[in-house]
Amino acid sequence: MQIELQQIQKSFGRVDVLKGVDLKVEAGTIHGLVGENGAGKSTLMKILTGYLSRSGGSILIDGQEANYNDPAAAAKLGIGMLYQEPQDFPPLTVLDNFIVGRDNHPDNRREWQQRRLDELSDQVRFQLRGDDLLERLTVGERQQLEFLRLLGRDAKLLILDEPTTGISDRQKERLFAALQQIRDQGRTILLVSHKLEEIAALCSRVTVLRHGMVTGEECAPFHIPRLLELMFDKAPVNSVQNRPQATGKALLTFENISANGERTGLNACSCTIHRGEIVGLAGLSGSGQGLFLRLAAALKRPLEGQIRFHGTTLNGRDHRTVKRLGGCFLPANRLEEGLIAGFTLVDHFTLAMSCSESTARVAASAAIKKFNIRGTPDTLVESLSGGNQQRLLLALIPEDANLVLLENPTRGLDLASAEWVWSYLRSQYSSRGTVVFSSAELEEMLEVADRILVFFDGRVVRDLPIGQVVYRDVAAAMTGY
Repeated sequence: MQIELQQIQKSFGRVDVLKGVDLKVEAGTIHGLVGENGAGKSTLMKILTGYLSRSGGSILIDGQEANYNDPAAAAKLGIGMLYQEPQDFPPLTVLDNFIVGRDNHPDNRREWQQRRLDELSDQVRFQLRGDDLLERLTVGERQQLEFLRLLGRDAKLLILDEPTTGISDRQKERLFAALQQIRDQGRTILLVSHKLEEIAALCSRVTVLRHGMVTGEECAPFHIPRLLELMFDKAPVNSVQNRPQATGKALLTFENISANGERTGLNACSCTIHRGEIVGLAGLSGSGQGLFLRLAAALKRPLEGQIRFHGTTLNGRDHRTVKRLGGCFLPANRLEEGLIAGFTLVDHFTLAMSCSESTARVAASAAIKKFNIRGTPDTLVESLSGGNQQRLLLALIPEDANLVLLENPTRGLDLASAEWVWSYLRSQYSSRGTVVFSSAELEEMLEVADRILVFFDGRVVRDLPIGQVVYRDVAAAMTGY
């Protein structure tokens, strides 16, 4: 199956996510699609699989325009997708999961479906037993079953979204062999990945997205520095300027920490963060940096190792201990995790300060003035803009905090608001304590951090003071090179 996307556009309100994307995937090939966080890859795949409608453009299948508006219609055309998270039913058996959704199949007898499952497993050398409960399988084995389900539904185009996340090296080898085998049988594969070594190993061609646009295409063998230039914006002019390095005492220590969470978990992480530093956690989405922040905030517990804050071991402690010692965490999802929909500014200050309503009202009024929040003490938080929600979260940080943990602190903010956020954080907290933050924008990190920890696949692969940072090397480390 040949797929051609012509000038695909997608807007959410006033935000243009895809800005005229052209992509052609030849039949019987493995084609890569890469791009940094927010490039538009997921939105483009949701359009191709029928989960989202497009705002403009055309989809051609084998040269003929195709119009469909839901996943079932896309599946009938032979388009299937293997997602990062298995789309299955853990309480059921392997065979039940293989059969589910095929009620209209001409031969739905369990015996026939078991033979079909066995045949497909043998073809690609997977070892799955139909009577095994899915909840007892590893993530990699569940992914193998999803792959077999697509083959069993005669998918002609297989879209794989970060297919090697959370699976073993041995399972990865089997998956790669299976992909090459079905490619040789004439099926088409679109591989969405941020791991450039996998793109180089499997793909004959790769398309690069950035900010909702195609910035280039390359044929194998790929020139990795060129791909990185296409994937990431150029480094800011002053991004690697020398900044004074912290000489304060150790504040937060990770000793050989491993934990479950995000896409990859965290594996054998050791580092020490000192008073006076602003530390950026770089990495593509789900590489471990968000889990690092939640472990430091005692919102998650490690499987192995020790975490110390002000010399106090956090293992077995909860977030109240971190708050008592001067720690504070601001999540990226402002309304889902940071604020409470239906509550006013006064309500939030009442909870944060454990005070009377009258005291909270005075605090809310002062914060509105100091942080330039566009609202009143009685404004519901969900009616605030994203920038004003972020200003409110900053206003709720205790003034005596000495460890401020921030997850994408300027996400969705305009340039002026983002500059204000960092000016406030540096002046208020970096002198007396530490600011640790993750960001989807590498440029932002290079401009504000004193030190960068680079995460890839659940591990810290670089620990660099800003004076030793080379933009291209950080971008390469984020993608596994």
